[in-house]
Amino acid sequence: MENRWAETFPDPLDDCVQASRLLGAEPGLVLHGGGNTSVKATVADITGEPVEVLYVKGSGWDLATIERPGFAPLRLDRLRELVKLQQLPDSRMMNELRCALLDAQAPDPSVETLLHVVLPHTSVLHSHADAVITLTNQSEPLVKEVYGDKVVVVPYVMPGFQLARTAAELFREQLTDDVVGVVLMNHGLFTFGENAKEAYDRHIELVGMAEARIGGSPNAAEPVVIDPLTIARIRKDIGPMIVSRHTDPATMAFVARPDLADVATRGPATPDHIIRTKRVPLVGRDVDAFRRDYREYFDRNATDGLVMLDPQPRVILDPDLGMLTIGKRAKDADIAADIYRHTIRIIENAERIGTYRALGEQDLFDVEYWDLEQAKLKLAGAPAEFTGEVALVTGAASGIGKACVQALRAKGASVVGLDLTPSDSGVDYLGLQVDVTDPQAVRQAIAQGVERFGGIDIVVPSAGVFPGDKPIADLDHATWRRTLAVNTDAIAELFTQVHPYLKLAPNGGRVVLIASKNVPAPGPGAAAYSASKAAVTQLARVAALEWAADGIRVNTVHPDAVFDTGLWTDEVLARRAAHYGLSVGEYKRRNLLKTEVTSAGVGKLVAEMCSATFAFTTGAQVPVDGGNDRVV
Repeated sequence: MENRWAETFPDPLDDCVQASRLLGAEPGLVLHGGGNTSVKATVADITGEPVEVLYVKGSGWDLATIERPGFAPLRLDRLRELVKLQQLPDSRMMNELRCALLDAQAPDPSVETLLHVVLPHTSVLHSHADAVITLTNQSEPLVKEVYGDKVVVVPYVMPGFQLARTAAELFREQLTDDVVGVVLMNHGLFTFGENAKEAYDRHIELVGMAEARIGGSPNAAEPVVIDPLTIARIRKDIGPMIVSRHTDPATMAFVARPDLADVATRGPATPDHIIRTKRVPLVGRDVDAFRRDYREYFDRNATDGLVMLDPQPRVILDPDLGMLTIGKRAKDADIAADIYRHTIRIIENAERIGTYRALGEQDLFDVEYWDLEQAKLKLAGAPAEFTGEVALVTGAASGIGKACVQALRAKGASVVGLDLTPSDSGVDYLGLQVDVTDPQAVRQAIAQGVERFGGIDIVVPSAGVFPGDKPIADLDHATWRRTLAVNTDAIAELFTQVHPYLKLAPNGGRVVLIASKNVPAPGPGAAAYSASKAAVTQLARVAALEWAADGIRVNTVHPDAVFDTGLWTDEVLARRAAHYGLSVGEYKRRNLLKTEVTSAGVGKLVAEMCSATFAFTTGAQVPVDGGNDRVV
């Protein structure tokens, strides 16, 4: 572990921010909001009186990006009084911590705040270092062998008030000038000092000692090529959630272990991981067996009044699949993946130097059903309607297609976007540069999307071309063929390829085709465009007939005069408006409702047609044109 300290700041809180960010930048130390840091200082309160303050990392902040406002300022005298109590339920403790804040707008203090209080040093840093946890999660822990008297070892106690009390009792007996850190069994590492640099230097030193004891590196193996429908079938069994496949060499080597079913099911590296990964992964593909085992685990450990969380796995390990991670959102699946990759490394290293051992079942259950964690779940509120669902949109980089992507994501969907123009991907968006007329390229894109998100629930074919005004007498064959290839043939091929996935959509498959007003009301000079859109509309009607038995809805929208797309330049608008003797504003609103149709409006309608509102509708053709007397 490299020491990356850069400079020392005169303000101790700024120094604490720097140390926090350095820890947060190391995935081997903290992940996704893990760890916490603090600094003690004296400040003047609003009356001008000096007040001893503990600045501790606030809940919801990530160490990698934390700033000064991310630290909750608390009155240290009040916290020291709380530590003297014999009992304090954790929910009451959190209330007392908020009452001790100097700033009512500050974030909730860390649940481990009181542990920072009982350490008398100015600066305190806490991480969940992989290397240290490797030493603690052993049938015969190696902490004392590595560190000797440099650390105080605290047996596992659930985070909160009782942990602070237990630590305080040990510190009274063991905290000498020679001690530079505290190791919490199955939990992590604390270091401290008279300033942030001293605490940070000690942290890096102790982690480095653990890494030196472990040595070696994990094995590597290559991924296995599988049919992406295999992933979609597993997701069908799990329900509407995001399922991501991971086949990095270290993961593939781990799932190839002959003792995988043993080592992988001994429990998580630290108990707080259970919220993201469940107590154990599913080894193999029997989702029903995992759910049954989870219900039995709940029944064994639950007390009256507890409501069981969903019993679906969050991590699946399989020699051919590699690792599948599951979450309500793509972000959740990614967090589970990050955590379990570190768990793999900890297990591999622990097995190389000894025998990996996790906490017992009851301790893990207590964390999974901890009232503080349950409160966080309740505060999260109801998920967006399409949370856990996956949409595929063609023509996704601009115009109506881009608006559909935005509307679907706003409703919680993860989206795979295909377009000739490249677009940036995000956590819940996979943008792929694809020619929709190339069947093999489309097949590969679908496979990539399924490996990223797990399946396809919604399809919005939006990619299309308008070849420009040209009378039939002047129409050339190449233009005709190109227009039909993009607007009709490509969608027919897409329908063939996505049908097996839509059949497996947990909430039923949905298709909304972007057609055109030219279907019911064609105009002169648009023969190729009108014919291609009419043909693909007929294709969608037949799909509605054929796919209803599979629970797939197929509907069509017919937009017209959507002027905020790339087709309509200022020059074209001005020319068309002049042709009708209208201003540009009047031309945009030359419909029955005198309103302007926008791509965003079309996108919102498309997303709504994929919702439960249209659960009883298939084969519909909906105009989105502000009202057209030729259509009405």
